[in-house]
Amino acid sequence: MIARRTKIYFDGGCRPNPGSMEIAVVTGGVATIERDIGAGSSLDAEWLALIAALRLARARGVTDFVLLGDAAAVIAQATGKVRAHGEAAGHLAAFRALAGEGPAPRIRHIPRTQNLAGIALAKLHPR
Repeated sequence: MIARRTKIYFDGGCRPNPGSMEIAVVTGGVATIERDIGAGSSLDAEWLALIAALRLARARGVTDFVLLGDAAAVIAQATGKVRAHGEAAGHLAAFRALAGEGPAPRIRHIPRTQNLAGIALAKLHPR
């Protein structure tokens, strides 16, 4: 049997923006959704979802994983391609502290239509 890299999907949002934030993390077909996690912007919510995804990987002891999300700005900041400013810098510091030493977690941008966490959040708010 070939071991497969664990895919962990993350997404965050708020209604209105800025407003009440919510996040979702999906792995292994199971969605974990947290609603009303405080007030903030959609960027804050995306960061909190990324941090929650990494926290989930650490809690489960998963070592071979990829974090998948559709928040291009957050992914660019988390991977060091773009500098994080203001609140984002604080989120980046929390992410790096959780990541610890060693290789950086793999993070990949995917289209919104492929983000299972985003799909889970959208089901909470049908149009």
